[in-house]
Amino acid sequence: MPITSHAARLVLGLVTPAAILVAAPLLAGIAFGMGGCTTEETTQVGSVVGVPQSNSHPSLVTARHSDQRVQVAGRGFGAVETRTLAEAVGLTPGLRSGSMGSQGSAGDTGGLLGGATGGDWSVVRSSPCPHDMASIDGRFCVDRYEASLVEVLPDGREQPFSPYESVNGHVVRAVSERGVYPQGYISEVQASQACKQSGKRLCKAKEWRQACMGPEHKTYGYGDKSEPRRCNDHGRSPMAALFPGEDLSNQDAWNWERMNRPELNQVDGTLAHTGEHDECTNGYGVYDMVGNLHEWVDDPKGAFQGGYYQDTRLNGEGCHYVTLAHEARYHDYSTGFRCCADAAQ
Repeated sequence: MPITSHAARLVLGLVTPAAILVAAPLLAGIAFGMGGCTTEETTQVGSVVGVPQSNSHPSLVTARHSDQRVQVAGRGFGAVETRTLAEAVGLTPGLRSGSMGSQGSAGDTGGLLGGATGGDWSVVRSSPCPHDMASIDGRFCVDRYEASLVEVLPDGREQPFSPYESVNGHVVRAVSERGVYPQGYISEVQASQACKQSGKRLCKAKEWRQACMGPEHKTYGYGDKSEPRRCNDHGRSPMAALFPGEDLSNQDAWNWERMNRPELNQVDGTLAHTGEHDECTNGYGVYDMVGNLHEWVDDPKGAFQGGYYQDTRLNGEGCHYVTLAHEARYHDYSTGFRCCADAAQ
């Protein structure tokens, strides 16, 4: 059960190993989902709402709660990021000054009162999802952006992986990040493995569609009618650019080797950066679910949804777009993905 505070003036502060940061005032009644009993308490400066403190050192969060995720707001930008409590109090690295964008899930950011004031960082409210994912009504989590990849080397180190290369023969991990080119040239099987490497999973078809349509259940997420160029739905044909003068009505022109050429998604006017079309979103704060790249979903027979930069209507409109013509091991320049995860309880 969640722990809540009903104090009229709830004050909380974050502690680093070096020093206690200046606290920021928040209103009472913001719930922090912890599991266990429901209690009422006023949290003082130098502690974290609802979290037991170590008897030997009051700045340390007890280990069993250190992986709870909470949202924090940084002074000066008013948006939020989700971090574990361990990161929030400096027990582990990862807390950074920045934001994941001003558009967030109403369920995630409802406790933010115009941004924190007077402190470097303050806990705003708990979130059931990792910082790079949006909460879909508290039921499951979905990546805010189409997936890019990092390669996991045999010694455990990671390095960037080209979004234009096939992942055949590589161990890769999915990353959800704004402002990068998402990964094409990937199959459903490979996408599923990349999600698992990040402790996530491929979205189920219904989950993907719900996240795409937003809390208001709109055909294109942002609305029921298509608004051309709001999303990356107007790209040029990379095949025509790469093979000028060739008869592309001939089926032989669309063979496996050609459709996996790294040059295709590097043609100007094709693939866009994640979040580049900043109005291609909805109330959940997910981006580019319509257009840019097709997105694989969890279907043993093979299915991808949402369309890509040349087509968002041929096999259904917007969030209802689905292609079932390719098996789960198929990939080409247009196929990408994003991950889902179960919401924390």
